[in-house]
Amino acid sequence: MNPRLPYVLLVGAAVIIFILSCMLLSRGGRSPSCKSQPSVVEQTGSTSQSLVFADLTAEEMSQVVRYLQGQLGVPLVDASRAKPWDNCIAWVDLQVPAKAEVLRFLDAGGARPAREALAVLYFGKQPEPNISEYVVGPLPTPAYHRDVTVQKYGGKVPYHRRPTLRGEYEQLGEFLETKAFAAAPTFLQEVLDYDGTNLAFQTSVPHGFQSGDRVTWFVLFQNVSGFFVHPVGLEVLVDHSSLDVSQWAVSRVFYNGQYYRDMVQLESAYVQGRISVEKVRKAPWDGEFSSMKPRAPAAAPLPVQFEPQGPRYSVRENRVVFQGWSFAFGMSVSAGLRLFDIRHKGQRVAYELSVQEALSVYGSNCPAGMSTRYMDGSFGLGRYASPLVPGLDCPYLATYVDTHSLSDSLRPKKRKASLCIFEHNLGSPLRRHYSNLQSLYYGGLVNSALVIRSITTVGNYDYVWDFIFYQNGAIEGKVQATGYPSSSFFHGDGLRYGNRLWEHTLGTIHTQFVNYKVDLDVGGVKNSLVAHDMAFEMTRAPWSPEQQIERPRLTKKVLDTEDQAAFRLQSKMPRYIYFAANSKNKWGHQRGYRIQITSLPGDHVPEASSMERAISWARYQLAVTRRKEEEPTSTSIYNQNDPWTPTVAFADFINNETITNEDLVAWITAGFLHIPHSEDIPNTVTVGNSVGFLLRPYNYYDLDPSIYSHDGVFFTSEQDFTACEINPLACLPKTASCLPNFPPFTYDGFRNM
Repeated sequence: MNPRLPYVLLVGAAVIIFILSCMLLSRGGRSPSCKSQPSVVEQTGSTSQSLVFADLTAEEMSQVVRYLQGQLGVPLVDASRAKPWDNCIAWVDLQVPAKAEVLRFLDAGGARPAREALAVLYFGKQPEPNISEYVVGPLPTPAYHRDVTVQKYGGKVPYHRRPTLRGEYEQLGEFLETKAFAAAPTFLQEVLDYDGTNLAFQTSVPHGFQSGDRVTWFVLFQNVSGFFVHPVGLEVLVDHSSLDVSQWAVSRVFYNGQYYRDMVQLESAYVQGRISVEKVRKAPWDGEFSSMKPRAPAAAPLPVQFEPQGPRYSVRENRVVFQGWSFAFGMSVSAGLRLFDIRHKGQRVAYELSVQEALSVYGSNCPAGMSTRYMDGSFGLGRYASPLVPGLDCPYLATYVDTHSLSDSLRPKKRKASLCIFEHNLGSPLRRHYSNLQSLYYGGLVNSALVIRSITTVGNYDYVWDFIFYQNGAIEGKVQATGYPSSSFFHGDGLRYGNRLWEHTLGTIHTQFVNYKVDLDVGGVKNSLVAHDMAFEMTRAPWSPEQQIERPRLTKKVLDTEDQAAFRLQSKMPRYIYFAANSKNKWGHQRGYRIQITSLPGDHVPEASSMERAISWARYQLAVTRRKEEEPTSTSIYNQNDPWTPTVAFADFINNETITNEDLVAWITAGFLHIPHSEDIPNTVTVGNSVGFLLRPYNYYDLDPSIYSHDGVFFTSEQDFTACEINPLACLPKTASCLPNFPPFTYDGFRNM
């Protein structure tokens, strides 16, 4: 026997043991992948029923287009190529059925309402050009259409009120480049270094000062990333009222504080040396100070929220179910995110929650800035819903939903991941108590809520729209504003209208208002509006009559009419105002849902303004009216381009009708004043720019419904609170020590632009 053999065997065995030990240690140090458990989501109602509210599918939109092309008897040009004098389909959306029909179907076994579309058409090639709206159905195989324009608006909608198509903006851009700019070549080249590509523009709205006007200021910027804060000082007023593009003309020019008749006069004044030139330093393509590229390298990964056993909510078609909540969701082309048939514990608490409008009113010492009043619904809060970035716009593992829309085209467009749904652990207790008196115990419930979100990018602004569902039966509607501030060229007395953000950039003061429709059905369709508040009363102490006590007492008032229920923007409103049911809880109180508004608004446009009626919803922080099918929205997409003769004037909804024991709607306005400041560069943050409302149960239940949540925690000093069966938090090292399965990062925001 070789004397070395035992040593060789020992060394070999040691190596094998070492390798096996490393493998075991390595395997033992890695957490297993998270495994989804069978869903424990409580199922209430029917997904099939929720489809009555579902957005149109791409195929349904295409069917509507084909039907209209074959049935109207007039040629329809693709809106993306349409000239102002053409006929075209501007957009197609779901025609939401009448509430009475829907409730018969949902609650009484009635027939399913016909599925229909609403199509908005521009008829430019008519003796009297106009806008018409058609209801087309039944889908998916259309067989009829009816013109509902007169029924909805009392007459044909004048053509000048039409929202501007992308094609018209492109035609206006071409007019600027080939006609307007051609009249001032020396000025443009020497002052603005114009090369045909390095200028971008933004437009003012509304278009003029009176009905029939279609005259627009174009603000010129350097064409770089974040161009909204790179004004060059030139603004051009274009009259494009005529349907004949060859008749369009420049009617005024503004440069660095001075007005000129047209571009020819500007050129002449420059060549003769009669212009005060403020040369703007050329910015690099990334915008330099406006670039959103991080100024610091990536560091440790962000905290990530995940679901160790899979989502605790379900999304099927357009229906969401979570912890006793259920609702249907959709996306309106004009108004954006909307919810229907919202139920808690199987009972409907709201029929509809929807965004109505987003309004911005600007001030400036430049013409476009001082005349701008954006009504973003006319551009399309749903149409411009952004594809969402996983891990930033929403949690990485949220459920992402694609939506479809048809606007400015004959073909529907898919927006990948334009809605997200997720459960959000807010990292704080919804309720808790630590007892160290008498008995020793701890009880509480983590505040984990469901969020449905969309984000709209309209020009420079991004709006983050949330509806949030809490385990105590409360609902929150919230919007957060971000994006770039709108700016004017800094000159003269600019500091009266904002703050200087960069060398030539004035961040212009503006108000932001958002309007919501809240159709609460508390314990049934018929509700009343009740106000509770407080007042101090003086009384003598019964046990010591010589002493006085000031004690708060409850005040109560039923608001009987629409006039009583219309609260002006800056007026004092009862702190507890609620929709009251005709039923009572166990303690004899009317069951109710309270409206609580979170808002720090600026001032509303003076009512003496010629255009105020078009935005008269913004007069009120809250207005409660009778629900009427003929008053479906607080505004119209046509108000933007003719606010002087508004197609819908919300002020007309309020006519002192009785609102006791009626089907009621709350119209809520929330807003804030934005005075841009240096920290808005490179762009505006959401912190502090969040407004909205809460709907909270008020004696609706006999006790807080969240006590029945499976997430509750309770243990005493005498219990083993490290045991899973006593304290579910003690189970986390076992139940949550897994690695979530992260899908590869994808983003479709740059496709099909």
